[in-house]
Amino acid sequence: MDIKPKSKISASRKLSLKIMLLNRAMEDLENEKQDRDEERNRYLTEKHPPLQFSGLSLEELQNLCKQLYAKIDVVDEERYGYEDKVIKHNKDINELKMKVQDLGGKFKKPALRKVRVSADEMMRALLGSKHKGSMDLRANLKSVKKEDIKQEKVLTSEVGDWRKNVEAMSGMEGRKKMFDA
Repeated sequence: MDIKPKSKISASRKLSLKIMLLNRAMEDLENEKQDRDEERNRYLTEKHPPLQFSGLSLEELQNLCKQLYAKIDVVDEERYGYEDKVIKHNKDINELKMKVQDLGGKFKKPALRKVRVSADEMMRALLGSKHKGSMDLRANLKSVKKEDIKQEKVLTSEVGDWRKNVEAMSGMEGRKKMFDA
């Protein structure tokens, strides 16, 4: 028998350790967030120093706007370039995944659905434009009337002596009767 040894740490101690770990993790997350914010602010101040609008004439403001638009264009071009690279890399990753699947030889079989197809649709799918008209399978079946069934029952019930029937049908006269009927 496999008997599990009792843990040497009590349940209350485990709970307190878990709470301490969670608190430490929360503090680390907050510190990381602050570090990211500080890094972002440092980068922005380094790349784009604060603008001085006071004391500028109209022409200087227009030149400043033109410079800012030029910087925005450069940043947009870089952003679009990065987006294209990301899209291209994602396509490459998907192609490589497909190659790995092909080499592995294991394919995921898609779930098949039940599809109801009529005879006409199936013939159109198989023959294409050659198929003309509709194919009603029920129309080709033999139609049976109730009167025919009753007559067959009457005929089977009137079977008499088989010897008389054989004698009547023997010879040319019997065959003539069969053809006439």
